[in-house]
Amino acid sequence: MSNKDLERLQSFPPFAERAECQKYGTAFLRPGVMQVNIGRRCNLVCKHCHLESGPHRTEEMSREVMESCLSFFRRGSFKTLDITGGAPEMNPHFQWFVKEAVRHAARTMVRSNLTILNEEGYSHLPDFYAASGVEIVASLPYYTERDTDRQRGKGVFSACLSVLRRLNALGYGSRPELVLNLVYNPGGAFLPPDQEIFAEEFRKKLLDSCGVTFNSLYTITNNPLGRFGDFLERSGNLTGYMNRLISAFNGRSVPHIMCRSQISVDWDGSIYDCDFNLALGLKANFPGPVQDLKDFSLGERKIVFANHCYACTAGAGSSCGGAIVN
Repeated sequence: MSNKDLERLQSFPPFAERAECQKYGTAFLRPGVMQVNIGRRCNLVCKHCHLESGPHRTEEMSREVMESCLSFFRRGSFKTLDITGGAPEMNPHFQWFVKEAVRHAARTMVRSNLTILNEEGYSHLPDFYAASGVEIVASLPYYTERDTDRQRGKGVFSACLSVLRRLNALGYGSRPELVLNLVYNPGGAFLPPDQEIFAEEFRKKLLDSCGVTFNSLYTITNNPLGRFGDFLERSGNLTGYMNRLISAFNGRSVPHIMCRSQISVDWDGSIYDCDFNLALGLKANFPGPVQDLKDFSLGERKIVFANHCYACTAGAGSSCGGAIVN
């Protein structure tokens, strides 16, 4: 998957040669966010997934690697621990990791597909989340059943609403310490709408028709990798989509791209500048995996850019936290 993605993106103008990318191609001395991907296993097979997660995947982070992540997190003076997957809840060490994370991180986030919280063995987790005070970032590509199910699978919208109502009942979306953010991904080869305006539309539709509330909506530009990249290629949309991203390149977004202030750690401890570089196997400029960095001090490093980075700099820009400029 990685080589194929890289090959199909190499025919476009090099992102790394942009003047803004050369000026801001260095990561901060002390990144604020450590994102940890604790496995590829997932109960869903979503069409936009750049990691191609699903029930068939077996990769999962061991407890030993999690301990190394926590040690590096403390030594690196990170502020936010962002736990993702797959469905991160399916890792057998998940709850232990979350409990340790909230002891050390000013902010602990879990990225959930929501539907897993309806399944046997996981239905207790909303109460665990509320008791731990973790922030939930939940995927919900649209506020209608038809569009959400088309992107993520039949029955997903209904399952998500069931969990969202339960989270709301626990105080998520209303109590200040229980933050619930939703993530929108476009359902095709187009850019997301204005985040602020669309959030209000999303909020009104979900409240009026479903009685659901949330804090913020993150609009994320789909990266031309994984299943979405395969879709673009199969449908003949790859060139058009890439030209759309390149035409919408916004130099003002480059100083704020997420790779300048965070790192992503994969299930085996390998370190990347972001989750998209992780999908491609483009490792960050660190001397080894996280478990080998016991005496390593963080410093500035050159970011590994490639043409998929156009997705993070088009229009208002895009990150794991949504748009990055107005």
